[in-house]
Amino acid sequence: MNKPYTVALADAGDLPVAHRISAEVRFITAIERALGGEDEVALVYRAWLEASECQASDVDAQSAVLAVRWPKAMDAATRAGMRNLGDIGEAHFQLRLQPRIQSEIIATAAGSSAA
Repeated sequence: MNKPYTVALADAGDLPVAHRISAEVRFITAIERALGGEDEVALVYRAWLEASECQASDVDAQSAVLAVRWPKAMDAATRAGMRNLGDIGEAHFQLRLQPRIQSEIIATAAGSSAA
């Protein structure tokens, strides 16, 4: 089954592929555990992205509740993913929503606010 997002460890230099993949799996496991599953990861991340791109007064209460969960979950997942990698400089995790998921989340959010 395809996840609603992808994760990549970026700027990891010459880190062996097996170590990179293990780090990405640790990151995914930790972020899904922190947020409650892959669909919740996509929902919370989308809310955080939208909230970070507008004024605080423009964020609805439901999106704000979701968005504030992102930084703590991202930090915990990053620490889990980077565990045992040593010094890998500016390496960081990039999470990208799948295009179809972005549309579904927008549609779901629009439907929720109309209810």
